[in-house]
Amino acid sequence: MSTAAVINATRHELARRVNGGLEVTLFWDTEDGTSVEVQHPAIDEAISFNVAPDRALDAFHHPFAHLRWYPR
Repeated sequence: MSTAAVINATRHELARRVNGGLEVTLFWDTEDGTSVEVQHPAIDEAISFNVAPDRALDAFHHPFAHLRWYPR
């Protein structure tokens, strides 16, 4: 089994939204915990960061406010 298949099997999408050309997704991973991913398809760039479970929903709604608190 490939590494990609293992990673995808542990990662679950909890919520997704599109706003202003950005796609924001909240994930829960059985090994890595919760994370937020922000994609900008128009320029083919993305950022992703782990977030504490108690701040996950707020980080999903306001990812750039939380980005500074988590290492990249």
